[in-house]
Amino acid sequence: MTSLGMIGSSAETFIENLFGMSHHFIIVIDNPTYDLGSWQKASGLTVSWEMATYRAGDQGNEFWIYPGTTKYEKITLTRPVSPTSNVTQAWLAATSANMMPLSGAILLCGPAGIPIITWRLYQFFPVSWRVGEFSAAEAKVVTETLELAHTGFLEDQIASKIPGAIKSRI
Repeated sequence: MTSLGMIGSSAETFIENLFGMSHHFIIVIDNPTYDLGSWQKASGLTVSWEMATYRAGDQGNEFWIYPGTTKYEKITLTRPVSPTSNVTQAWLAATSANMMPLSGAILLCGPAGIPIITWRLYQFFPVSWRVGEFSAAEAKVVTETLELAHTGFLEDQIASKIPGAIKSRI
């Protein structure tokens, strides 16, 4: 193989390792005491818009449609139970006593831990947390699942109203 071919192969391997299928997610919140660490699965990064329809009374059957209210699904995070789960429990206890929405981010990282893309979350808080079933008779990984409600992850007019504490950390 020529040296040029080897360079091309190395670059492809680097890119595959960087953007390979062994992704994980890091959750960062604007209170570093409760950085929630790495998660293996994230779902619910979904946005949709309700449709607003306008029809003038003197225009016959003609009508106009516009994007309406932005709607975001709850985000569900899953990972094996680990010592980092204690941080999650401490955050849940603090949040339960004093429910205060925070801002933060979900970072999709490649196998080398390098962030590939970031979704900023505005005004999020936990809505549920659970530990999966476990049994000494079964040899399976026990997981924890955290569900978060939030007001958005798009850089739209909501973003300009939220303090920029998280921007300096990412």
